[in-house]
Amino acid sequence: MTIQKLPPQLISQIAAGEVIERPASVVKELLENSIDAGATRIRVELEQGGTRLIRISDNGQGIARDELALALSRHATSKVAQLRDLEALRTLGFRGEALPSIGSVARLSLTSTTAGARSGWRLSGDGSDVFAEPEPAAHPPGTTVEVRDLFFNVPARRKFLRTERTEWARCEEVVRTHAAVRPEVGFELRHQGRVVLDLSAVEPGQAAGRVAALLGEDFLRHAFELEHEGSGLRLSGWLGAPTHSRSQPDQQYFFVNGRPVRDRVLTAAVRRSYRDVLYHGRHPVFILFLELDPSAVDVNAHPAKHEVRFRDSRLVHDFIFHVLHRALASVRPAMASGPSAQVTEPPVPVPPAEPSARPGVSEPYRPSAQRDTRWELPFPAVREIEPDRPFASPAQPEGPERGGATPPLGYALAQVADTFVLAENARGLVIVDMHAAHERVTYERLKREWREERVTRQPLLVPETVSVPEVEAQLAEDSAELLLELGFEVDRTGPGTLVLRAGPALLRGRNLAGLLRDLLADLRSLGHADRADAALDAVLSTMACHGSVRAGRRLTLPEMNRLLRDMEATDHSGQCNHGRPTYVELDRQALDRLFLRGR
Repeated sequence: MTIQKLPPQLISQIAAGEVIERPASVVKELLENSIDAGATRIRVELEQGGTRLIRISDNGQGIARDELALALSRHATSKVAQLRDLEALRTLGFRGEALPSIGSVARLSLTSTTAGARSGWRLSGDGSDVFAEPEPAAHPPGTTVEVRDLFFNVPARRKFLRTERTEWARCEEVVRTHAAVRPEVGFELRHQGRVVLDLSAVEPGQAAGRVAALLGEDFLRHAFELEHEGSGLRLSGWLGAPTHSRSQPDQQYFFVNGRPVRDRVLTAAVRRSYRDVLYHGRHPVFILFLELDPSAVDVNAHPAKHEVRFRDSRLVHDFIFHVLHRALASVRPAMASGPSAQVTEPPVPVPPAEPSARPGVSEPYRPSAQRDTRWELPFPAVREIEPDRPFASPAQPEGPERGGATPPLGYALAQVADTFVLAENARGLVIVDMHAAHERVTYERLKREWREERVTRQPLLVPETVSVPEVEAQLAEDSAELLLELGFEVDRTGPGTLVLRAGPALLRGRNLAGLLRDLLADLRSLGHADRADAALDAVLSTMACHGSVRAGRRLTLPEMNRLLRDMEATDHSGQCNHGRPTYVELDRQALDRLFLRGR
């Protein structure tokens, strides 16, 4: 077989396969071009889910006549001039491949007018590398790109497209996603001539209205706004309450420097933050914006720019996790203004990143003198729980007769079915599931006490040999100090052989070898021991469940009030350890509606 040079048309079609997967890919690339061009109003028109027609018009800066042909040629862009420009990208597009790739698999027409020009110019193509000379065209300042009959000349690609309804849904999601991160840009979306979305541009301070238009008012009612900055990172956005979760991860939006991305580091940080507050099988809802120095993130990691690569992924993960974890911890009855209140936090110190010992391997997460002790995961011995005396009764009785402001959960009135506590606060009636509430209070206390001392290690009667990849064996050797802190005493006896001599006493009887493998996998990919944390938390959760007051036990009024006060002072007390709600509140308007009062 002889080596031959591929024809330009085939090269373009192969390249298109990396960037253009379906109509939604076209919409994404063209929207990003419009945003980079400074457009403040963008119209998207689709027919047959985008397979027949995609037309995107904007009022951006436009393209001059002499540059129209250049815009449709490969490796031509106005956004990168030299290598160092790639290290400080602030635009969404930069490869210069989208328009020629689209033009190689569809009938493309590009019409544009620059500011102050007397007329616009149009350049058209028929799916080949040949374009006619630009011809005059009436067009307001800005650009319109019209894409017809996508994949008409690549039947093998066209047959892999889904139904019109599915392709339309993908396109709509792309528009909604970009509209969420760009409130200063107005968006109009039409399908088959029908207006589906019409969003006016708003000031950055009014972005909540744009979020409500995209995710619904119900999301904002069950979400709280957060904003935090530190160590060169800034995280802002809206975090859905754990009780406002979904069966699918279909309302999760993460943006890095304005770019919508899917990244395992970000996903792991969010998942870890919600770990013990979500009901089994549920997924959180959020829209989050991370901003950092462009030189600290590589956006050139994926042809379609869906993924990014952080220069210090551990720093990014830890920053996001601890901001979200503390924000979620504040969602408790003490938030008198409700979950939609903005969360203001004290500064979260992020430790400076240490250089990795070996290229490509994240440095283990080690304690340091500068690190906030609330970040640590040391574990002490747990004192015995007293199920028969779950609450310490006050020296003096609690109740309205004490005077002063009414606490968030109010004061206990009675117990119903030996399971629920009824209380009255300033807004109305509060109903508390006493077991679920006490389970969370106990769980958080156990975690707090467990972190105040080092973990208790228990030697194995017979040391266990564990086979792992050589890179993980080296990681175990380099991370011996961290493993000891987590209760694992490990020696390396060969290139890919470890000997496990001791494990956390709290996890006795568990598959410690399997947990060690998972722990090393976490350290290798994420830079922290997520599986060990989860396993230890699971044991503490079980202990809290068995040590909490059970349904069917009669409580005195002082004990009920003690539970209410403990809930107000406990992180995550809005949900039990399994993600179920611990209380519901019916304000006076809700009570009136129940009894048709005022109608």
